[in-house]
Amino acid sequence: MARRTLADALDDVRRQVLDDATLLRAVASGRRKGTTPAWKRVELRWVDLRAGRRLQVTRYDDTQAHTANHAPGDDVDTVLAELMAEPFGNWHVDGTDHHQQVRITKRGEALVHTRRVSLRQAQDTATGSTTGDGSTPGRTEPDRSHDRAKRRLLPADDPLLARLGIADERGRIKPSRQAKYRQVEEFLRILDASIDDALGKQLRRPTPEDPLRIVDLGCGNGYLTFAAQRYLTAHRSLPVRVIGVDVKQQSRDHNAAVAEELDLDASFVVGSIAEADLSTLPQPVTEPDVVLALHACDTATDEALARAVAWQAPLVLAAPCCHHDIAAQLRRGTPPPAYAELVRHGILRERLADTLTDAVRSLLLRREGYRTDVMEFVDSQHTPRNTLLRGVRGNGTDAAAAEEYDALVTPWGVRPRLAALLAERP
Repeated sequence: MARRTLADALDDVRRQVLDDATLLRAVASGRRKGTTPAWKRVELRWVDLRAGRRLQVTRYDDTQAHTANHAPGDDVDTVLAELMAEPFGNWHVDGTDHHQQVRITKRGEALVHTRRVSLRQAQDTATGSTTGDGSTPGRTEPDRSHDRAKRRLLPADDPLLARLGIADERGRIKPSRQAKYRQVEEFLRILDASIDDALGKQLRRPTPEDPLRIVDLGCGNGYLTFAAQRYLTAHRSLPVRVIGVDVKQQSRDHNAAVAEELDLDASFVVGSIAEADLSTLPQPVTEPDVVLALHACDTATDEALARAVAWQAPLVLAAPCCHHDIAAQLRRGTPPPAYAELVRHGILRERLADTLTDAVRSLLLRREGYRTDVMEFVDSQHTPRNTLLRGVRGNGTDAAAAEEYDALVTPWGVRPRLAALLAERP
């Protein structure tokens, strides 16, 4: 590994990216100490379009990918200058005969590691693809196709997907389950990025003796529970134990059978979200690391968030379902005069209730010391229930959030369930 100035290392990365004959893929990710890049991750590759060869740049934020194609010359020079100025912590470059890793240190220097590889090895690294028998593809030239298959975090032929009925016995996603598979993939991308950001900071680094404890409140048949466990253990090599809670005995029996069949470290508890006792498990759980609440109905989401706060869980991901509680209060109450039209019509009142409920939840989590994000879970064309709240535990409470909360709920005269649950804590 060579130590170089940051300017020299980035100039070398730029030179490799501009070489459209040899570049397979370049990836920028991570962040330097005390900085935050505009994007979570950026991927660059050359593609051949009808208009000619273009540099395809895919920028990832917390929830989705943004792809643009740039013509050689000033357009490419401009976008590369912008990306090189971002404070990414790592650059990876896959060429036809080498792989290079650039890591920026706390002192602003670059540690550069380069190794020689065959084109077959390089192509496999860049695409993450394999042939059906598990061997690497035998390409003899770089893949410049524009419609290259999207890399999946949980491949269609993963045995879990067949066991859950999402894929068939040949490892192909069933047409009727495409939306479910898309939901699984998008959830895993958010979970993956969230754990990356928190690991070693808010989240402890797990060991085989003390795995990461993920509790899914209202797990149902466990699609996303199992997907999280499978992806993190099999594809990220993180020791993980999952615990699912659901009121239905049928769900518990089904999930326990799946876990046993696939030899997954997973346990399931029958009970309500508010009262389920995890301390009675063979391996008791008193301090979860990650709490999930995915499509828990109405105030069940509030119960899940209240339990996460009581546990002081470092990471919380909640995808709310229906919002009947606040909607009913708006229907019975008197709105602020300037906003009467928003509750006069049923469809507008329901949409307002959705937005107001999740805004209140975000404020209450902030008040309790969580850094929060509200994002799109999956595209609205696939499901109208596509909001996801993410909370990352910080230090201390947020007085400003408490003031914002009071200013928001007082004019509307609503009494959010989450606020009541938090007030009931001992």
